Amino acid sequence: MSNSKRDFLDESLRERITTIRSQLPPSVRLIAVTKTVPADIIRIAYAAGIRDFGENRIQEAATKQAELHDLLDVTWHLIGHLQTNKAKKALEQFQWIHSVDNLKLAQRLNQLAGELNLQPNICLQIKILPDPNKSGWEIPQLLEDLFALNQCKSLQFQGLMTIPPLGLNELQTLEVFNRASELAADIQSQGWSNIHMQQLSMGMSGDYQLAIKAGATMVRLGTILFGERSPQVK
Repeated sequence: MSNSKRDFLDESLRERITTIRSQLPPSVRLIAVTKTVPADIIRIAYAAGIRDFGENRIQEAATKQAELHDLLDVTWHLIGHLQTNKAKKALEQFQWIHSVDNLKLAQRLNQLAGELNLQPNICLQIKILPDPNKSGWEIPQLLEDLFALNQCKSLQFQGLMTIPPLGLNELQTLEVFNRASELAADIQSQGWSNIHMQQLSMGMSGDYQLAIKAGATMVRLGTILFGERSPQVK
């Protein structure tokens, strides 16, 4: 790639980031989703003011984190599915885990976090509508598991994360986000000592404005910032 073309792409990314950040309410945290995005492009986003980066895969994130170790004020968010056998690595690499989707995983993270003297920020992933393609608690099961979750004292439960099923129209998508917001408010009203619902991680490039309308406090934006994904980094 020529230097002039690269400079153009760099400036285009900076402009997109500046525009989107200016449109977000102060209460909404922008998480730049950097799946398949190389470290040098992440540096450009950092220079444009981004401090929160979301990754789907632990190994891919580890490579970039090593290259970007000098960016000391970056916060890394794990937003992809987490297997229990990778829980320790997730805790070591990420300050936020948005994709805690079952009680067994939460309890394993709690055990390991205690051993590592860590207190990670956790979002509980929920499925508002049935969706075979997504992980997460269904609402009745989450409500049943709240007592056990509240015992996980090494985890800082901050709120909920949800992803609507594919194929919904705008009204249906907004309804999913509204129901997630209502669920968070209901859980908060129960007064758990260790489960707090200040954060709603919901909304991606195609629907983040709807999510904000429903009360999202964190939006996870990838394509709208970086363009279509390149082939998956191995």
